[in-house]
Amino acid sequence: MDKFRMIFQFLQSNQESFMNGVCGIMALASAQMYSAFDFNCPCLPGYNAAYSAGILLAPPLVLFLLGLVMNNNVSMLAEEWKRPPGRRAKDPAVLRYMFCSMAQRALIAPVVWVAVTLLDGKCFLCAFCTAVPVTVLGNGSLAPGLPPPELARLLARVPCPDIYDGDWLLAREVAVRYLRCISQALGWSFVLLTTLLAFVVRSVRPCFTQAAFLKSKYWSHYIDIERKLFDETCTEHAKAFAKVCIQQFFEAVNHDLELGHAHGALATAPAGSAAPATTDGAEEEREKLRGITDQGTMNRLLTSWHKCKPPLQLGQEEPLMGNGWAGGRPRPPRKEVATYFSRV
Repeated sequence: MDKFRMIFQFLQSNQESFMNGVCGIMALASAQMYSAFDFNCPCLPGYNAAYSAGILLAPPLVLFLLGLVMNNNVSMLAEEWKRPPGRRAKDPAVLRYMFCSMAQRALIAPVVWVAVTLLDGKCFLCAFCTAVPVTVLGNGSLAPGLPPPELARLLARVPCPDIYDGDWLLAREVAVRYLRCISQALGWSFVLLTTLLAFVVRSVRPCFTQAAFLKSKYWSHYIDIERKLFDETCTEHAKAFAKVCIQQFFEAVNHDLELGHAHGALATAPAGSAAPATTDGAEEEREKLRGITDQGTMNRLLTSWHKCKPPLQLGQEEPLMGNGWAGGRPRPPRKEVATYFSRV
């Protein structure tokens, strides 16, 4: 059990590395899913393009949403976006930084799926088999004599070797090689483009906006840490509240039993000896309650935390009236007046 606790604490302290590992596992899983997927082209002129578009776009969308759902910062971003401003204004730059960080990780698995799909070529072959230039690759003298619907029906069967019967017009192997060559070229172009875009976003962008980047990164980490510490404090308070409530319940039950017992003197002796330890434990738990000892007060505190978070300026003796992110106006220096008395 201790080993699992140590692993959980390590994952909590290294959340960024953990999320990168999860995204890498999802990317490998997407590639494995495609290799295990049974691609069956309908080989019909009106359905080939729709089926291929669904295979190319639907799984990446699902993987992208799964990447966002598995990220713990989604709820934090939604909470920060929807909370009332209160005494702490919301910074749009911080919200954009949080969303971009989550989107970059969530896009890894969809990008891998699209790249593997294009490099394999089956999807592209099924979608564009009716667009093969028959006059260039096949028997161009016979193509003009066929009506367009019949030509489309014949070419739509190119991905299906069992039912294709147009070798007299166009050799199937020629069409397959032609379309797979174009698909692989598009796949490698897509990989190169996404790699360059990721390099620009991760490396070049902070160099031009370093100050804004550092500010957004700092306050993003602050919001995450503040939320974790608030949850830990609420958990500690809830445990102390539950302990004190249970102790009061058992003390009340014990008191009722003592009053109803016939031999009161014998019953009160052991209770009196254990009273100091119980009292010390109760006092220690009451100190953890921080003066909040009823449900209504706790509900008001939680509502106040949601609606009016404290300003981001420490050492304030009075409410801050300015922007919590930018900081308020500096206080004017206090004037000190010294008075001297002389004895006559």
